[in-house]
Amino acid sequence: MWPYLDKAICAQIRSATEPMFAEYVGKYQIEAIEFDNLSLGTIPPEIHGLKVCETNEKELVLEPAVRWAGNPNIVLTLKLLSFRITIQLVDLQIFMAPRITLKPLVPTFPCFATVAVSLLWKPDVDFGMSILGGDIMAIPGLYQFVQKTIKRQLASLYIWPQALEIPILDSATVAVKKPVGILHVKVVRAQKLLKKDILGTSDPYVKLNLSGERLPSKKTTIKKRNLNPEWNEKFKLIVKDPGSQVLQLQVFDWDKVGNHDRLGMQFVPLKFLTPYETKEFKLDLLKHTDSYDPQDKKQRGKIVVELMYAPFRADSGKLEGTQDGYSRKESGFDRTSDSEVFGGAGLLSVLIQGAEDVEGERHNNPFAVVFFRGETKRTKMIKRARDPLWNEEFHYMLEEPPLNEKIHIEVMSKRTGFSFRSKEHLGNVDINLTDVVHNGRINQKYHLIDSKNGVIHVAIKWVTA
Repeated sequence: MWPYLDKAICAQIRSATEPMFAEYVGKYQIEAIEFDNLSLGTIPPEIHGLKVCETNEKELVLEPAVRWAGNPNIVLTLKLLSFRITIQLVDLQIFMAPRITLKPLVPTFPCFATVAVSLLWKPDVDFGMSILGGDIMAIPGLYQFVQKTIKRQLASLYIWPQALEIPILDSATVAVKKPVGILHVKVVRAQKLLKKDILGTSDPYVKLNLSGERLPSKKTTIKKRNLNPEWNEKFKLIVKDPGSQVLQLQVFDWDKVGNHDRLGMQFVPLKFLTPYETKEFKLDLLKHTDSYDPQDKKQRGKIVVELMYAPFRADSGKLEGTQDGYSRKESGFDRTSDSEVFGGAGLLSVLIQGAEDVEGERHNNPFAVVFFRGETKRTKMIKRARDPLWNEEFHYMLEEPPLNEKIHIEVMSKRTGFSFRSKEHLGNVDINLTDVVHNGRINQKYHLIDSKNGVIHVAIKWVTA
Protein backbone atom coordinates (compact mmCIF):
# COMPACT_ATOMS: atom_id res chain seq x y z
CA MET A 1 0.00 0.00 0.00
CA TRP A 2 2.91 2.37 0.70
CA PRO A 3 3.73 3.04 -3.01
CA TYR A 4 0.18 4.28 -3.55
CA LEU A 5 0.23 6.40 -0.41
CA ASP A 6 3.59 7.79 -1.55
CA LYS A 7 2.08 9.06 -4.80
CA ALA A 8 -1.01 10.47 -3.10
CA ILE A 9 0.96 12.29 -0.39
CA CYS A 10 3.45 13.70 -2.90
CA ALA A 11 0.60 15.01 -5.05
CA GLN A 12 -0.82 16.72 -1.97
CA ILE A 13 2.59 18.21 -1.13
CA ARG A 14 2.91 19.63 -4.64
CA SER A 15 -0.53 21.23 -4.56
CA ALA A 16 0.09 22.69 -1.08
CA THR A 17 3.56 24.11 -1.84
CA GLU A 18 2.83 25.59 -5.29
CA PRO A 19 1.10 28.74 -3.95
CA MET A 20 3.85 29.11 -1.30
CA PHE A 21 6.56 28.99 -3.96
CA ALA A 22 4.62 31.39 -6.18
CA GLU A 23 4.80 34.08 -3.49
CA TYR A 24 8.60 34.20 -3.81
CA VAL A 25 8.89 34.04 -7.61
CA GLY A 26 9.76 37.52 -8.87
CA LYS A 27 11.25 38.53 -5.52
CA TYR A 28 14.92 38.49 -4.58
CA GLN A 29 15.79 37.78 -8.25
CA ILE A 30 14.13 34.33 -7.98
CA GLU A 31 12.89 33.11 -11.36
CA ALA A 32 11.43 29.72 -10.35
CA ILE A 33 11.15 27.20 -7.52
CA GLU A 34 10.20 23.65 -8.44
CA PHE A 35 10.70 20.01 -7.46
CA ASP A 36 13.20 18.04 -9.50
CA ASN A 37 12.38 14.86 -7.58
CA LEU A 38 9.67 14.20 -5.05
CA SER A 39 9.34 10.72 -3.61
CA LEU A 40 9.02 9.45 -0.06
CA GLY A 41 11.11 6.39 -0.84
CA THR A 42 10.54 2.71 -0.22
CA ILE A 43 10.51 2.59 3.60
CA PRO A 44 7.02 3.04 5.03
CA PRO A 45 6.25 4.65 8.40
CA GLU A 46 5.99 2.47 11.50
CA ILE A 47 2.98 2.55 13.79
CA HIS A 48 3.83 2.34 17.50
CA GLY A 49 0.44 1.88 19.15
CA LEU A 50 -3.11 2.59 18.00
CA LYS A 51 -6.03 4.08 19.90
CA VAL A 52 -9.57 3.54 18.63
CA CYS A 53 -12.07 6.12 19.88
CA GLU A 54 -15.79 5.44 20.22
CA THR A 55 -18.16 8.28 19.42
CA ASN A 56 -21.90 8.60 18.99
CA GLU A 57 -21.45 9.75 15.40
CA LYS A 58 -21.42 7.57 12.26
CA GLU A 59 -17.64 7.48 12.15
CA LEU A 60 -14.56 5.55 13.22
CA VAL A 61 -11.75 7.55 14.86
CA LEU A 62 -8.20 6.16 14.90
CA GLU A 63 -5.25 7.77 16.71
CA PRO A 64 -1.97 6.01 15.83
CA ALA A 65 1.52 7.02 16.99
CA VAL A 66 3.58 7.23 13.79
CA ARG A 67 7.36 7.24 13.44
CA TRP A 68 9.12 7.48 10.12
CA ALA A 69 12.80 7.38 9.30
CA GLY A 70 12.65 6.88 5.56
CA ASN A 71 14.80 7.20 2.46
CA PRO A 72 13.00 9.98 0.58
CA ASN A 73 14.26 11.50 -2.63
CA ILE A 74 13.27 15.15 -2.36
CA VAL A 75 15.21 17.57 -4.55
CA LEU A 76 14.23 21.21 -4.96
CA THR A 77 15.64 23.47 -7.69
CA LEU A 78 15.91 27.22 -7.18
CA LYS A 79 16.50 29.34 -10.30
CA LEU A 80 18.25 32.53 -9.16
CA LEU A 81 19.42 34.90 -11.91
CA SER A 82 21.34 32.62 -14.26
CA PHE A 83 22.16 30.03 -11.57
CA ARG A 84 20.46 26.76 -10.73
CA ILE A 85 20.76 25.91 -7.05
CA THR A 86 19.85 22.36 -6.07
CA ILE A 87 18.61 21.72 -2.53
CA GLN A 88 18.26 18.13 -1.30
CA LEU A 89 16.43 16.99 1.82
CA VAL A 90 18.40 14.31 3.69
CA ASP A 91 18.06 12.22 6.87
CA LEU A 92 14.35 12.96 7.24
CA GLN A 93 12.72 11.69 10.45
CA ILE A 94 9.18 12.42 11.60
CA PHE A 95 7.26 11.59 14.77
CA MET A 96 3.59 12.58 14.87
CA ALA A 97 0.22 11.65 16.36
CA PRO A 98 -2.48 11.98 13.68
CA ARG A 99 -6.19 11.60 14.19
CA ILE A 100 -7.72 9.64 11.29
CA THR A 101 -11.49 9.81 11.02
CA LEU A 102 -13.37 7.51 8.65
CA LYS A 103 -16.75 9.12 8.04
CA PRO A 104 -19.58 8.75 7.50
CA LEU A 105 -19.91 5.01 7.87
CA VAL A 106 -22.08 3.69 5.03
CA PRO A 107 -23.29 0.27 3.82
CA THR A 108 -21.16 0.54 0.65
CA PHE A 109 -17.65 -0.92 0.46
CA PRO A 110 -15.20 0.20 1.86
CA CYS A 111 -17.90 1.32 4.33
CA PHE A 112 -16.78 4.96 4.70
CA ALA A 113 -17.06 7.90 2.32
CA THR A 114 -14.26 10.22 3.49
CA VAL A 115 -10.94 10.07 5.34
CA ALA A 116 -10.22 13.15 7.46
CA VAL A 117 -6.65 13.50 8.79
CA SER A 118 -5.59 16.02 11.42
CA LEU A 119 -2.74 16.32 13.91
CA LEU A 120 -3.26 16.18 17.67
CA TRP A 121 -0.12 18.25 18.28
CA LYS A 122 2.75 19.77 16.36
CA PRO A 123 4.88 17.00 14.80
CA ASP A 124 8.57 16.50 15.54
CA VAL A 125 10.50 16.83 12.26
CA ASP A 126 14.26 16.32 11.91
CA PHE A 127 16.17 16.58 8.66
CA GLY A 128 19.18 18.02 6.91
CA MET A 129 19.55 20.16 3.78
CA SER A 130 22.35 19.60 1.33
CA ILE A 131 23.39 22.40 -1.03
CA LEU A 132 26.36 21.77 -3.33
CA GLY A 133 27.35 18.82 -1.15
CA GLY A 134 27.30 20.71 2.17
CA ASP A 135 24.75 20.48 5.00
CA ILE A 136 23.51 24.06 5.49
CA MET A 137 21.55 23.01 8.60
CA ALA A 138 24.87 23.10 10.42
CA ILE A 139 24.79 26.91 10.21
CA PRO A 140 24.12 28.20 13.77
CA GLY A 141 20.50 29.24 14.33
CA LEU A 142 19.24 28.14 10.91
CA TYR A 143 18.16 24.66 12.06
CA GLN A 144 15.98 26.04 14.87
CA PHE A 145 14.47 28.67 12.56
CA VAL A 146 13.51 26.12 9.90
CA GLN A 147 12.12 23.72 12.53
CA LYS A 148 9.85 26.39 14.01
CA THR A 149 8.70 27.53 10.56
CA ILE A 150 7.72 24.00 9.47
CA LYS A 151 5.87 23.26 12.71
CA ARG A 152 4.03 26.56 12.49
CA GLN A 153 2.97 25.93 8.89
CA LEU A 154 1.77 22.39 9.63
CA ALA A 155 -0.05 23.53 12.76
CA SER A 156 -1.94 26.24 10.87
CA LEU A 157 -3.08 23.72 8.27
CA TYR A 158 -3.82 20.47 10.04
CA ILE A 159 -3.80 20.76 13.85
CA TRP A 160 -7.17 19.44 15.09
CA PRO A 161 -9.96 20.49 14.56
CA GLN A 162 -8.58 21.51 11.16
CA ALA A 163 -8.28 18.52 8.86
CA LEU A 164 -7.26 17.31 5.44
CA GLU A 165 -10.26 15.53 3.93
CA ILE A 166 -9.76 12.88 1.26
CA PRO A 167 -12.93 11.68 -0.55
CA ILE A 168 -13.13 7.91 -1.01
CA LEU A 169 -16.63 7.33 -2.38
CA ASP A 170 -18.59 9.52 -4.75
CA SER A 171 -20.90 11.59 -2.57
CA ALA A 172 -23.78 10.97 -4.98
CA THR A 173 -23.64 7.23 -4.28
CA VAL A 174 -23.79 7.49 -0.48
CA ALA A 175 -25.38 10.81 0.34
CA VAL A 176 -28.73 10.79 2.09
CA LYS A 177 -30.34 14.14 1.45
CA LYS A 178 -31.14 16.01 4.63
CA PRO A 179 -33.66 18.82 5.09
CA VAL A 180 -32.13 22.18 4.20
CA GLY A 181 -35.09 24.53 4.48
CA ILE A 182 -38.84 25.13 4.56
CA LEU A 183 -41.08 25.98 1.62
CA HIS A 184 -43.92 28.27 2.71
CA VAL A 185 -46.93 27.80 0.42
CA LYS A 186 -50.08 29.88 0.40
CA VAL A 187 -52.82 28.49 -1.82
CA VAL A 188 -54.72 31.69 -2.61
CA ARG A 189 -57.46 30.90 -5.11
CA ALA A 190 -58.50 29.18 -8.33
CA GLN A 191 -60.50 30.64 -11.18
CA LYS A 192 -62.79 29.29 -13.92
CA LEU A 193 -62.44 25.63 -13.00
CA LEU A 194 -64.03 22.82 -15.01
CA LYS A 195 -67.62 21.74 -14.29
CA LYS A 196 -67.58 18.12 -13.20
CA ASP A 197 -70.83 17.68 -11.28
CA ILE A 198 -74.26 17.06 -12.79
CA LEU A 199 -75.51 20.43 -11.54
CA GLY A 200 -72.82 22.28 -13.53
CA THR A 201 -70.37 22.95 -10.73
CA SER A 202 -67.48 21.31 -8.82
CA ASP A 203 -66.30 20.75 -5.24
CA PRO A 204 -62.61 21.64 -5.58
CA TYR A 205 -59.66 21.09 -3.26
CA VAL A 206 -55.88 21.24 -3.85
CA LYS A 207 -53.27 18.57 -3.14
CA LEU A 208 -49.65 19.73 -2.96
CA ASN A 209 -46.36 17.95 -2.43
CA LEU A 210 -42.67 18.16 -3.34
CA SER A 211 -41.09 15.80 -5.86
CA GLY A 212 -38.82 13.13 -4.44
CA GLU A 213 -40.75 12.93 -1.16
CA ARG A 214 -42.67 9.95 0.20
CA LEU A 215 -44.55 12.04 2.75
CA PRO A 216 -48.35 12.30 2.41
CA SER A 217 -49.57 15.22 0.30
CA LYS A 218 -50.94 18.33 1.99
CA LYS A 219 -54.57 19.19 1.22
CA THR A 220 -56.70 22.31 1.34
CA THR A 221 -60.27 22.31 2.52
CA ILE A 222 -63.06 21.42 0.08
CA LYS A 223 -65.05 24.32 -1.36
CA LYS A 224 -68.51 23.01 -2.18
CA ARG A 225 -70.18 24.05 -5.45
CA ASN A 226 -67.60 26.67 -6.40
CA LEU A 227 -65.75 27.20 -9.69
CA ASN A 228 -63.84 30.22 -8.34
CA PRO A 229 -62.81 29.09 -4.84
CA GLU A 230 -60.88 31.25 -2.38
CA TRP A 231 -58.71 29.30 0.08
CA ASN A 232 -55.93 31.56 1.46
CA GLU A 233 -54.59 28.50 3.28
CA LYS A 234 -50.95 28.18 4.32
CA PHE A 235 -48.70 25.11 4.36
CA LYS A 236 -45.08 24.30 5.14
CA LEU A 237 -43.12 21.66 3.25
CA ILE A 238 -39.67 20.26 4.03
CA VAL A 239 -37.10 21.00 1.31
CA LYS A 240 -34.09 18.72 0.75
CA ASP A 241 -32.77 19.89 -2.64
CA PRO A 242 -33.98 23.32 -3.81
CA GLY A 243 -31.96 22.97 -7.01
CA SER A 244 -33.90 19.98 -8.29
CA GLN A 245 -37.16 19.65 -6.35
CA VAL A 246 -40.49 20.74 -7.84
CA LEU A 247 -43.70 21.78 -6.12
CA GLN A 248 -46.57 19.74 -7.58
CA LEU A 249 -50.08 21.23 -7.42
CA GLN A 250 -53.17 19.19 -8.29
CA VAL A 251 -56.77 20.43 -8.20
CA PHE A 252 -59.44 17.76 -7.65
CA ASP A 253 -63.22 17.68 -7.64
CA TRP A 254 -64.36 15.95 -4.46
CA ASP A 255 -66.96 13.20 -4.89
CA LYS A 256 -68.78 11.46 -2.08
CA VAL A 257 -68.71 8.15 -3.97
CA GLY A 258 -65.94 6.84 -6.21
CA ASN A 259 -62.66 8.44 -7.26
CA HIS A 260 -62.16 12.17 -7.19
CA ASP A 261 -61.80 13.75 -10.64
CA ARG A 262 -58.65 15.73 -11.33
CA LEU A 263 -59.50 19.16 -12.71
CA GLY A 264 -55.93 20.14 -13.58
CA MET A 265 -52.37 20.36 -12.35
CA GLN A 266 -49.24 22.51 -12.41
CA PHE A 267 -45.70 22.47 -11.08
CA VAL A 268 -43.17 25.08 -9.93
CA PRO A 269 -39.40 24.31 -9.82
CA LEU A 270 -37.93 25.62 -6.56
CA LYS A 271 -34.86 26.89 -8.41
CA PHE A 272 -37.02 29.81 -9.56
CA LEU A 273 -37.34 31.05 -5.96
CA THR A 274 -35.03 33.52 -4.21
CA PRO A 275 -34.51 32.68 -0.52
CA TYR A 276 -36.71 34.70 1.87
CA GLU A 277 -38.50 36.40 -1.04
CA THR A 278 -42.25 35.82 -1.44
CA LYS A 279 -43.28 35.31 -5.06
CA GLU A 280 -46.80 35.00 -6.50
CA PHE A 281 -47.53 32.57 -9.32
CA LYS A 282 -50.65 32.64 -11.54
CA LEU A 283 -50.62 29.31 -13.32
CA ASP A 284 -52.75 27.85 -16.11
CA LEU A 285 -53.93 24.40 -15.09
CA LEU A 286 -52.84 21.55 -17.38
CA LYS A 287 -54.29 18.11 -18.02
CA HIS A 288 -50.95 16.44 -17.20
CA THR A 289 -47.27 17.28 -16.90
CA ASP A 290 -46.55 16.53 -20.56
CA SER A 291 -46.05 20.24 -20.96
CA TYR A 292 -48.47 22.03 -23.23
CA ASP A 293 -49.86 19.14 -25.26
CA PRO A 294 -50.96 20.75 -28.57
CA GLN A 295 -53.98 18.42 -28.69
CA ASP A 296 -55.20 19.63 -25.30
CA LYS A 297 -57.07 22.83 -26.13
CA LYS A 298 -59.49 22.76 -23.22
CA GLN A 299 -59.22 25.67 -20.76
CA ARG A 300 -58.97 24.22 -17.25
CA GLY A 301 -58.78 27.45 -15.29
CA LYS A 302 -56.02 29.03 -13.22
CA ILE A 303 -54.55 28.61 -9.76
CA VAL A 304 -52.84 31.35 -7.75
CA VAL A 305 -50.20 30.49 -5.12
CA GLU A 306 -47.62 32.43 -3.12
CA LEU A 307 -44.28 30.74 -2.40
CA MET A 308 -41.33 31.57 -0.17
CA TYR A 309 -38.29 29.38 0.45
CA ALA A 310 -36.54 29.81 3.81
CA PRO A 311 -33.22 27.94 4.19
CA PHE A 312 -32.31 26.71 7.64
CA ARG A 313 -29.77 28.73 9.58
CA ALA A 314 -26.24 27.38 9.75
CA ASP A 315 -26.04 24.52 12.26
CA SER A 316 -24.53 25.76 15.50
CA GLY A 317 -25.66 22.79 17.57
CA LYS A 318 -23.38 21.47 20.26
CA LEU A 319 -22.79 17.80 20.84
CA GLU A 320 -24.35 16.91 24.15
CA GLY A 321 -22.79 14.27 26.40
CA THR A 322 -19.46 12.48 26.53
CA GLN A 323 -18.33 9.88 24.06
CA ASP A 324 -19.53 7.00 26.17
CA GLY A 325 -21.99 8.87 28.35
CA TYR A 326 -25.27 7.25 29.29
CA SER A 327 -28.37 8.60 30.95
CA ARG A 328 -31.19 6.75 32.66
CA LYS A 329 -32.99 9.90 33.69
CA GLU A 330 -34.69 12.35 31.39
CA SER A 331 -32.20 14.78 29.90
CA GLY A 332 -32.53 18.28 31.32
CA PHE A 333 -31.07 20.74 33.76
CA ASP A 334 -31.65 24.21 35.10
CA ARG A 335 -31.56 26.92 32.49
CA THR A 336 -32.17 30.58 32.21
CA SER A 337 -35.69 31.66 31.33
CA ASP A 338 -37.28 30.34 28.17
CA SER A 339 -37.75 33.87 26.90
CA GLU A 340 -34.04 33.97 26.12
CA VAL A 341 -34.46 31.18 23.58
CA PHE A 342 -35.11 32.22 19.99
CA GLY A 343 -38.67 31.32 19.00
CA GLY A 344 -40.27 30.65 15.66
CA ALA A 345 -41.12 27.76 13.38
CA GLY A 346 -38.61 25.01 12.76
CA LEU A 347 -37.96 21.36 12.05
CA LEU A 348 -37.43 18.72 14.70
CA SER A 349 -35.49 15.73 13.33
CA VAL A 350 -35.38 12.51 15.35
CA LEU A 351 -32.86 9.89 14.24
CA ILE A 352 -33.30 6.46 15.83
CA GLN A 353 -29.87 4.96 15.20
CA GLY A 354 -30.02 1.65 17.04
CA ALA A 355 -30.18 -0.19 20.33
CA GLU A 356 -27.99 -2.54 22.35
CA ASP A 357 -28.76 -5.49 24.62
CA VAL A 358 -32.53 -5.45 24.11
CA GLU A 359 -33.93 -8.86 24.95
CA GLY A 360 -37.48 -10.15 25.15
CA GLU A 361 -38.80 -13.07 27.14
CA ARG A 362 -40.52 -14.82 24.23
CA HIS A 363 -39.05 -13.32 21.02
CA ASN A 364 -36.49 -10.77 19.79
CA ASN A 365 -37.71 -8.89 16.70
CA PRO A 366 -37.23 -5.30 17.89
CA PHE A 367 -38.61 -2.08 16.45
CA ALA A 368 -38.82 1.44 17.90
CA VAL A 369 -41.96 3.55 18.25
CA VAL A 370 -41.79 7.35 18.60
CA PHE A 371 -44.64 9.25 20.28
CA PHE A 372 -44.77 13.04 19.97
CA ARG A 373 -47.68 15.51 19.98
CA GLY A 374 -50.24 12.82 19.26
CA GLU A 375 -48.28 11.36 16.32
CA THR A 376 -46.96 7.82 16.33
CA LYS A 377 -44.11 6.77 14.05
CA ARG A 378 -42.23 3.48 14.01
CA THR A 379 -39.07 2.04 12.56
CA LYS A 380 -38.79 -1.20 10.60
CA MET A 381 -38.60 -4.48 12.52
CA ILE A 382 -35.22 -6.26 12.74
CA LYS A 383 -35.67 -10.01 13.07
CA ARG A 384 -33.76 -12.01 15.68
CA ALA A 385 -31.53 -9.15 16.87
CA ARG A 386 -30.41 -7.96 20.29
CA ASP A 387 -28.41 -5.06 18.86
CA PRO A 388 -30.64 -3.72 16.07
CA LEU A 389 -29.51 -0.91 13.76
CA TRP A 390 -32.39 1.12 12.33
CA ASN A 391 -30.89 4.47 11.21
CA GLU A 392 -34.35 5.88 10.52
CA GLU A 393 -35.15 9.58 10.75
CA PHE A 394 -38.50 11.20 11.46
CA HIS A 395 -39.37 14.87 10.92
CA TYR A 396 -41.83 17.14 12.71
CA MET A 397 -42.66 20.60 11.36
CA LEU A 398 -43.41 22.81 14.37
CA GLU A 399 -44.72 26.36 14.66
CA GLU A 400 -42.85 26.97 17.94
CA PRO A 401 -39.78 25.43 19.63
CA PRO A 402 -40.69 22.32 21.71
CA LEU A 403 -39.65 23.88 25.01
CA ASN A 404 -40.56 21.90 28.13
CA GLU A 405 -41.86 19.06 25.99
CA LYS A 406 -40.82 15.42 25.95
CA ILE A 407 -40.57 12.81 23.25
CA HIS A 408 -41.44 9.25 24.27
CA ILE A 409 -39.69 6.30 22.61
CA GLU A 410 -40.53 2.64 23.16
CA VAL A 411 -38.70 -0.44 21.95
CA MET A 412 -41.05 -3.30 21.16
CA SER A 413 -40.73 -6.83 19.82
CA LYS A 414 -43.28 -8.52 17.60
CA ARG A 415 -43.74 -12.22 16.95
CA THR A 416 -43.63 -12.91 13.21
CA GLY A 417 -46.20 -15.72 13.35
CA PHE A 418 -49.74 -15.75 14.74
CA SER A 419 -49.98 -15.40 18.52
CA PHE A 420 -52.41 -13.99 21.09
CA ARG A 421 -49.48 -12.20 22.77
CA SER A 422 -47.66 -11.10 19.63
CA LYS A 423 -46.07 -7.90 21.02
CA GLU A 424 -43.65 -7.51 23.90
CA HIS A 425 -42.37 -4.33 25.59
CA LEU A 426 -38.54 -4.19 25.71
CA GLY A 427 -38.04 -0.75 27.29
CA ASN A 428 -38.78 2.96 26.95
CA VAL A 429 -37.28 6.40 27.51
CA ASP A 430 -38.54 9.99 27.78
CA ILE A 431 -36.25 12.71 26.38
CA ASN A 432 -36.66 16.35 27.40
CA LEU A 433 -36.54 18.52 24.26
CA THR A 434 -35.53 21.71 26.08
CA ASP A 435 -31.90 20.58 25.76
CA VAL A 436 -32.34 20.17 22.03
CA VAL A 437 -33.75 23.68 21.60
CA HIS A 438 -30.94 25.29 23.62
CA ASN A 439 -28.09 23.24 22.15
CA GLY A 440 -29.46 22.76 18.64
CA ARG A 441 -28.62 19.06 18.79
CA ILE A 442 -28.10 16.10 21.09
CA ASN A 443 -26.59 12.74 20.21
CA GLN A 444 -26.69 10.33 23.10
CA LYS A 445 -27.24 6.79 24.30
CA TYR A 446 -30.00 6.32 26.87
CA HIS A 447 -30.57 3.38 29.18
CA LEU A 448 -34.04 1.99 28.59
CA ILE A 449 -36.46 2.01 31.52
CA ASP A 450 -37.92 -1.44 32.26
CA SER A 451 -34.91 -3.07 30.62
CA LYS A 452 -32.04 -4.77 32.45
CA ASN A 453 -29.19 -3.65 30.16
CA GLY A 454 -30.95 -2.18 27.14
CA VAL A 455 -29.62 1.04 25.58
CA ILE A 456 -31.05 3.10 22.70
CA HIS A 457 -29.00 5.53 20.59
CA VAL A 458 -30.91 8.67 19.55
CA ALA A 459 -29.85 11.88 17.79
CA ILE A 460 -32.28 14.82 17.84
CA LYS A 461 -31.83 18.11 16.01
CA TRP A 462 -33.76 21.40 16.04
CA VAL A 463 -33.27 23.87 13.19
CA THR A 464 -35.08 27.11 12.39
CA ALA A 465 -35.49 28.99 9.14
